[in-house]
Amino acid sequence: MQVEGYSIEAQIELVEAYLKSKEWKEYKIYTDPGFSGKDLNRPAIQELIQDIKDGKIDCVLVYKLDRLSRSQKDTLYLIEEVFNQYDCGFISIRESFDTTTPFGKAMIGILSVFAQLERETILERTRLGLKKRAEDGYWRGGGKTPFVYDYDKTTGELTINPERKVIFDLMKTLRLQGYSYNQLEKVTGYDESWIQGILKAKTNLGLIPYKGEVYEGRHEAVITKEEYKQLEEIEKARSGSKGAKHYLLTGKIYCGYCGAKFRYQKWGQRIICYCYSQQKSKPKLVKDPNCRNNRLDSFEIEDSFLEQLFEMTLDENKFRDAFNLTRVDIEKELSDRIEKIQTKVSNLIGFLSEGMVVAEVKERIQVLTDEKSSIEKSLELTRKKENMNVSYSEIKNLSIVWNSMLFEEQREVVEQLLDKVVVDNNKLKIYWNINILND
Repeated sequence: MQVEGYSIEAQIELVEAYLKSKEWKEYKIYTDPGFSGKDLNRPAIQELIQDIKDGKIDCVLVYKLDRLSRSQKDTLYLIEEVFNQYDCGFISIRESFDTTTPFGKAMIGILSVFAQLERETILERTRLGLKKRAEDGYWRGGGKTPFVYDYDKTTGELTINPERKVIFDLMKTLRLQGYSYNQLEKVTGYDESWIQGILKAKTNLGLIPYKGEVYEGRHEAVITKEEYKQLEEIEKARSGSKGAKHYLLTGKIYCGYCGAKFRYQKWGQRIICYCYSQQKSKPKLVKDPNCRNNRLDSFEIEDSFLEQLFEMTLDENKFRDAFNLTRVDIEKELSDRIEKIQTKVSNLIGFLSEGMVVAEVKERIQVLTDEKSSIEKSLELTRKKENMNVSYSEIKNLSIVWNSMLFEEQREVVEQLLDKVVVDNNKLKIYWNINILND
């Protein structure tokens, strides 16, 4: 009601009245309360699209055209690529359009243009107003007020909050003394990602940032330019301490073909990862001299690991789903490897019966048998071991603070959360190493 001027309930009543007039009795209501119609990233509209593709819908009915989307591009996509392609009609009650008629098809596109124009005009006016406030040194209002300040609605200016300034001064002083964000969290009790954002805020210098530009503010600064510059230099120094010689997943990458570990190696300007079975200089680490697993750039593996890690830190459901399956996944992978080894042994025994070179084959059977025993022990330990516990709140901000962490801190996270990454040609399987501790 606040956003649109008329409630979802009112729209449903109008739609159902139309359905009744047409004597349409089989229908389903799709609603996206609280979501803007500016794009198609809404749960119900995605469900609607899938139901259309599955052949469940003959016609889509909306109260008003912009209930579908306010974007001309998205509206035309839905009509041309979804509705028309899957033989689904579209009716808008307010505009009296029906895409089953030539006139309706023509006018829908025109109306969607005006819907988008109206929205962009409103947004442009809003942006101009906010920019003007920033240029005049006023805080834009709404949203989050900078930590050290309070927002005075009567004057539109920021005023220093004495209690929070004491906390800010403590964080600033300790950071200048070399404390990491993680250490500051332990001292102050504030989340390290918050601390990072608080110390880096341009408003602390008495400035008003807006859309990449910075304007002189009417409020008082709480940090000098020299101190702010020192904080920036500390940030760069800590980030720069992570050189190419540091390998994030050392000892955690395994070959999905033979079970050997992967190694990092500098290759010209690249850093590649490949199976130790292909590196004959360390025979003890060779599992299968005939291993032909692919060689991958290190960033392909590390980026995949970080992408999945950060996805889970941003979505608690994904976090819980992944970690609940951890032990099952590890056990299945080990069991599959035992089965593959048993198949190889059986084949080699068959070669013996066919008169193959006995000594060579027997040696290979012994290697496989030893490997199988080793994997069986690992499987038994996996079933018995108590994994480490972690709560979602401990990792939910990792994606925000990751690049400001020292390499040693990142490795600590890897050691705590990751069991291993298994590489099978171009496919990666990530196994986690923890159980969930409820927050």
